[in-house]
Amino acid sequence: MPFVILFGVVLALFAAALIITHRIMRANFGRGEYQNYPVPDYFYNHYKDSYPRRNVSFYSGKNRLQGYIFGEENTKGLVVFAHGINSGHESYMQEIAWLVDHGWRVFAHDATGSCTSEGIGTTGLVQSALDVHAALTYIESDETLKDLPKCLMGHSWGGYAVAAGLYFDHDVKASASIAGYSDGIQMMMRFAGATMGKTTALLRPFAYLEHLFLFGKYATLTAVDGINRSNVPVMLVHGTGDELVRYDITGIVAHKNEITNPNVVIYSMSNAGQDGHSSIFHNEKSVAEIARLNTQMEQLKEKYGEDIPKEERQRILDATDLDLYNLPNDKLLADINSFFEKAIAQ
Repeated sequence: MPFVILFGVVLALFAAALIITHRIMRANFGRGEYQNYPVPDYFYNHYKDSYPRRNVSFYSGKNRLQGYIFGEENTKGLVVFAHGINSGHESYMQEIAWLVDHGWRVFAHDATGSCTSEGIGTTGLVQSALDVHAALTYIESDETLKDLPKCLMGHSWGGYAVAAGLYFDHDVKASASIAGYSDGIQMMMRFAGATMGKTTALLRPFAYLEHLFLFGKYATLTAVDGINRSNVPVMLVHGTGDELVRYDITGIVAHKNEITNPNVVIYSMSNAGQDGHSSIFHNEKSVAEIARLNTQMEQLKEKYGEDIPKEERQRILDATDLDLYNLPNDKLLADINSFFEKAIAQ
């Protein structure tokens, strides 16, 4: 009888841990939508005429994803762009426009569960790599795209994607991973640890089981796996003060001793802006305008909570120089551009 009781207790604890892990996944990986600021209508008001896009669609698993092709007159090469989580490609229009202006055709897609693409949620931190794999598979079937030399570029969730996505057999010339993490399970444990503390370590085996259920044989796919298998040139861009994907813990750069690919360049940025993560794209001229808008929005949140009246939000946006706010980081993009050009020329 004691054995039966003990077995029942162990089984109950096992089930509870699985449920907790599943709930953490569901809580962290719901639908990704555009934030209320500073993006609203910015793409349509400022970019739609100068940077027309062709819409395409393709499947990643059971979900139909939306892809967007910019700069179809350009023939230098194709940059496949992967966005960060809880967002979509329009949040990176300043970077996409910069690439188009410098001769690149750009294929940007909204990943699973994000913005214009299907999916009840973003699934998990491995999903973005599978979506890049699906995008490249589509590109290789498109007569207007397949013969262009292809480079990858992505940020955060997308930074992982364009490194781990190299694991799959595609003809890619180079990749620029910006603020990317290496290990999805490690990164998820960091998220959970913010609220659960040291007890999070006990959930790691269950996080593996959850990933195994969601991603099958790719459950433990890391960015390092993709980088090492491909051997293509990879630029790892990371802010040393990144508060979300830690430079010294979860970032791909933190796993540099595991990298055997001799064509990897580490591009560290000590001046990557306010948070070192999203602000890595900020132009120095934009910092003051960004800080001013963020301060005003925080004041509104303190006053109204998450239900800020539309007229209050719009009042602040109308007083913001969105062109100045969204200036691209020319130095970073120019260095990525040179990296890509060199890789294509070789």
